[in-house]
Amino acid sequence: MIPSASPSDEGPDTPICSAKGCREPAVWVLAWNNPKLHTPERRKTWLACEEHREHLSTFLGMRGFLKDTVPLAEWESANGD
Repeated sequence: MIPSASPSDEGPDTPICSAKGCREPAVWVLAWNNPKLHTPERRKTWLACEEHREHLSTFLGMRGFLKDTVPLAEWESANGD
């Protein structure tokens, strides 16, 4: 399930970027896992707006956690959200 929040100009089910302090609508899903804690098939998700996608991807990638980056709409249709 994709977490959501409700900024004043968006609906209550609008997914919001995971970057600290950002309230922009998310358009990307960054699927990741920590191999020290999670089984290889487990995927946790962070959401990203266009502005923060690269920053969040770099953060996860440097730690070896990033597994996939996909458009939010594609993730939702593939996962039935």
